[in-house]
Formats: sequence, structure tokens, C-alpha cells
Amino acid sequence: MFQTHCYDAWLGGTARDSKFFMWSQLGGTFPAPLFLFLAGISFAIVVDKLRQKNVPPGQIARTTIKRGAEIFALGLLFRLQEYAISLGWAPWSDLFRVDVLNTIGASMMLMGVVCWIVLGVWNPRQPRSPGRPRPGNSSAETQSSTSLIAVAVLATAAISAFTPLLWTTWRPRFLPWELESYIDGVHNLGQPQSWIFPIFPWTAFAFAGLTVGFLLLSAPAKKLGGYAFFWIAVSGIGLVLFSKFLDSRGLRIYPVYDYWHTSPSFFIIRVGMLLLLTTFAYGWCRWGPGQWGFSPLIQLGKTSLLVYWVHIELVYGRFAILPHRSQTIAGASQGLLVIFLTMLALSLLRTTLRTKLSERFREALTWRRRRVQSTAAASGLSSTKLQ
Repeated sequence: MFQTHCYDAWLGGTARDSKFFMWSQLGGTFPAPLFLFLAGISFAIVVDKLRQKNVPPGQIARTTIKRGAEIFALGLLFRLQEYAISLGWAPWSDLFRVDVLNTIGASMMLMGVVCWIVLGVWNPRQPRSPGRPRPGNSSAETQSSTSLIAVAVLATAAISAFTPLLWTTWRPRFLPWELESYIDGVHNLGQPQSWIFPIFPWTAFAFAGLTVGFLLLSAPAKKLGGYAFFWIAVSGIGLVLFSKFLDSRGLRIYPVYDYWHTSPSFFIIRVGMLLLLTTFAYGWCRWGPGQWGFSPLIQLGKTSLLVYWVHIELVYGRFAILPHRSQTIAGASQGLLVIFLTMLALSLLRTTLRTKLSERFREALTWRRRRVQSTAAASGLSSTKLQ
């Protein structure tokens, strides 16, 4: 993500026509799908924990949809901040640009609705007291888990399959462009734009992550342990080969075919690559540098939203540390190093302050609790003496 934004913002002249620039931008096609994919996996973990505590489906939906709405609101706030900082030269239409934060929030809300439908409508279970652990191997729970996986797969396939139509012949032109942008990324330019992050196809990556998350939390995957990630990698390779096979057949079932932006074949190959990255990440954390002690990548991942928010302003915004489109490869690379080290320092500061504040809060609560207990004990002793 850093290298894509830095080289895109700062490289100028002939450097923008080099293969180096081309490969740096090609590598930048993965962060956005990866964010959404990981959001889906995290969502599955949260839902599973709530189900383990026997939280009702309605409350699960409210909790997850609320969190998605918070992320969506942060996306709107981010756009407002960018517009305020760029006041005077940024067009007002930037306020309605659909960014990846908006799509992550919308995806989480949609996943919350889907999980509520599966758990609360299709597979209702007998209510139990909230907080009591549920039996993890009952037939009803197995059926619910299977239904969640199946519906997540169907949602992934449906979003990907409808994208080429909703970007062309089925475009919802009757909507204001501010709303249509969430469907096809049209913005105010009359045609869908590849640099916008609409629901179609981007939320499909979140539902793909939701599928993988529920699969990893299933009883068969838990029995397999680390070998589950081997099969994830095998599935990833299979999807890549299947995508290449589909594209080689020359099938044209859509009126307009755009492989690089809307085709299901391109979506499938990217999901396959995400599965391979998932296995790589497992190996990194299980046997690789993730086990060697401090890991900058893991640290940045803990504060990904903050790091994303701040680095965009330092790269593209009014407070950019280098002039736009004016640098050589060496100059832009030096700027990239500065951004990386600055964001790492910011991430460390954020986690350190959070830890210290949490400790102070716990100490204050403990002191307050002890004072109440001592006051109550003193009151009881005084009552006893009076009697």
C-alpha cells in the first residue's frame, strides 16, 4: 500500500513510464481486496465468538451492523477532512467519492444482515441464557455453520456475477450519481470509474473472507489444525488455474466484457491470490519472522486504520512531504522509507499510549472498588457498635 501510493504521488517525468512504476502499481491492486478480505475473516471470528456466548441472532446483527455503520461514518468523516484540508482547490464532488473505508463499512453491514437472516430466520435455535456457552458439536449448530458458509459463497458469486451487468447495461441511471456511485462507481463522470470502490464488485471480497473465516472456524478445519492452511493454498492455486481456464475458453456471456475491472474471471484469480497470501501469512506468523520477536508488519496491522488515514494525507494531501509528480525513483524511494518509518513510529505510539491508558483505567477502577468496599465495611462496623 505504501509503495503504491508513494510512487503514484511522487514519481514524475520519464519515471512514470518505466517498468518500475508499472510493477509498483500492479502490486497496489492487492491492498484494497486484502482489506476487505480480512474484514470478512474478522467478521466471522466476531460472529463465532458471539455465538459461543449464546448471544441471540438479533443482538449479533445489531452489534455487527453498528460496527459497520461506525466504519462507514469514519469513511465519510475522512472525506470531509480531506475536503476541508484541500479547501479552495478540491471539487465539492470529492465529498461523495466512495473510498475503501465506505465499502468496508457497507460490507460489514451487509454481512450483518446476511448472518441475521441465516441465524435468526432460516435456522432459528432454542433460546438459552446469554453468556452461557453453547454446545459446539450439536447438529443444529453444525447446520447453522454450514448454512453460513453456503450463503457466504452464494453472496460472493452473485456479487461478482452481477458486476459486469450493473456496470454496463443494467446501470441504475435513475439514481442520483451520489447513490449510483455505491453501485457501479460512476461518481460524477458519467461512466463507472476503476479507481472508485463500489459495492459491486468490492464487497464480494469481504464475503469471500467471510467464507474463509467460517471455514477455518468449522469443526473439520479445527481438527486439521495447521494443515487447513495447506488446503487453503491448494484451493487458491485451483482458483487461479480455473480463472485462466475460463478466460482461455473465450466465453462471452456479458454484452460488455472488461477483464481487468468487472469480469468474474479476474475476480476469481484475485481471490485465489488472496488465499495464497492467507497461507503465506500463516507461515510468516507460525514459522517465519513473525516468531522472531518484533514484526513491523504485525505492528502496522494493529493500527491499520490510523496508519491508512494519516499516510494518505502525508502522501497525497496538503501536508505531503514531497512535491507531487516531481521525483526520480531514488527520491520517491527515500520518501517511501520516511513514510514507512513515520507510520511505524505512529503505530508504536498508538499502542503504547493505549496500553498505558488501559492500565491507568484499571488501576482507577481497582482503587474505586476498594474504597467502596472499605466504606461499606466501615459502615457495617459502625452499625454493629451502635447495636
